[in-house]
Amino acid sequence: MSETETGAAPDVRTEEPRDYAAGLKYTVGALFWGWILLRWLNDWFGGVLVPRGQAFVPPSTFAALADSVPLFAGLFDAVAFAVQFFPNLVNALWLSVILTVVSITLGFPIAVVLAAARVYGEYSNWLALAYVELLRGTPLLAQLFVLYYGLPWIPAFFRNLSFVGQGIFPAQAVWVAIVGFILNSAAYQAEYIRGAIQSVDPGQLEAARSVGLSKVEGIRHVVLPQALRFAIPGWTNELVYLVKYSSLAAFITVPELFYQAQSFASETYHYTELFVLAGILYLGLVVTVSNLMSHVEARVAIPGLGASEGR
Repeated sequence: MSETETGAAPDVRTEEPRDYAAGLKYTVGALFWGWILLRWLNDWFGGVLVPRGQAFVPPSTFAALADSVPLFAGLFDAVAFAVQFFPNLVNALWLSVILTVVSITLGFPIAVVLAAARVYGEYSNWLALAYVELLRGTPLLAQLFVLYYGLPWIPAFFRNLSFVGQGIFPAQAVWVAIVGFILNSAAYQAEYIRGAIQSVDPGQLEAARSVGLSKVEGIRHVVLPQALRFAIPGWTNELVYLVKYSSLAAFITVPELFYQAQSFASETYHYTELFVLAGILYLGLVVTVSNLMSHVEARVAIPGLGASEGR
């Protein structure tokens, strides 16, 4: 019997805080990304509003407020410091976003093939297993060092491409990092997808074969559409890890967010403050990714099967 039939009214007390929290979350997110996008566009187009690398509000404004209001001097001094370094850190954040998005996107099709080979392959199962265990069993930083320093023909290959290091295209270290992240991410994604495939009832593939589909067609059209939905939580986890692991690219001279924060800290000796600022940007990116993937999961969920509501 429904609430309408019983005469019970919905409890609006629980809905109002939820709506308020959602509104606050979207407002903060819009301000955060609106400011970042404005910062990027300003610097990409040669300083439309302010010169490239300079804050929209001069740090001296907040330093003056610190002198005028001694009670909040510490707060205004902290804001002045953040305003001074945020423009360059935000520009470096763009490269962290590129590393994350490109790596997980290009690693995804490799992961699907590896996962299918693990579950359905006979001989390919061993090759896929060897790849997954090698890439998951060794540190990502060591893999980047091998690709960049141990295999010099890889950075040389990218360096010899005419467009690398020209205009919007970064130098060879970024491309080597992308290769390393793709290979590593594919191994982790493959395991998430493999578990999702195994959660699909085997009878579904048998049913697909019984109506005339080949094994490959059954996997593609029946099993994978369901399995990929089940894999979204694990895939989100990998995406969050990649956001943070992008900082390892700094060790092969990629000028992403962590690299820039470390460079400024070496010059100013304000290590704690600069790494806190970098951490705020990483946190904003991680929260955005998590919320975005929650919406994707809810959007593609099969009604009554694998729904994300209530998790």
